Amino acid sequence: MLKRMYRYLRALIFGTLDKLENPEIILDEAVREMKESQVKNRERAVQAITQKNNLLSLVDREEKMARDLEGKATLALKQGNRELALTLLREKGTRDSSLQQLKASLAKAEETVDAIKTAIRREDETIRVRTAEALRLKTDLKQSQIQIEINKALEGFNFEDTTQSFGRAQERIQSMRSEADARAEIASTSVNARLASLDDAQVDMEAEKALQDLEAKLGMTAAPVTTTPAVATASQESDIDRQLRELEQKLNQQ
Repeated sequence: MLKRMYRYLRALIFGTLDKLENPEIILDEAVREMKESQVKNRERAVQAITQKNNLLSLVDREEKMARDLEGKATLALKQGNRELALTLLREKGTRDSSLQQLKASLAKAEETVDAIKTAIRREDETIRVRTAEALRLKTDLKQSQIQIEINKALEGFNFEDTTQSFGRAQERIQSMRSEADARAEIASTSVNARLASLDDAQVDMEAEKALQDLEAKLGMTAAPVTTTPAVATASQESDIDRQLRELEQKLNQQ
């Protein structure tokens, strides 16, 4: 609580309160605090295990001394020095009483160390889960920020005017397409009429030639009729009219 108040005061002093309330910064701060607490807890665990190991060494030493006293008392008894053996056994009894207390303390220390190890493992798992969750939350935050920016950009779009422009362009294009189809239809009609006129002229000339051949065969040949090409009324004839006239002259000469 004091740390948070300190951060708020510092933020107010430096004008970074808004930045401090940034979700990404809050998540980073939470992960950092968890890891700092983990380091401190591990240091406490190391100290507790060290004390337990020291207590274990003390128990081993006391047990060894008790065994030595018992061995010396046995040796003294074998040598007939019963009083020395009794003194040694009394000292061993005192150490045995102290040893029992040390063993009881060692048992509690081992239970405490086991509990600390379990807590350390749970803390490690919690930090792992929280770190992964923080990463997921950061990803969600980034996606939300991107979506907000996209929505802001879309708010400035004006689709209605664009749609109207497309509609007008479509109507204009359709009108031009209809006009082009009409002009193509008229052009096609004119060409077909000219071709039909040429076909009729060719049929007439073929019929005239067949008639002349029949008259010649029957001895009824008529005087040749000299055709005079028509004089163009216009000052300059078109290329198509000229070609048509030349074609007519060529057919008449056959």
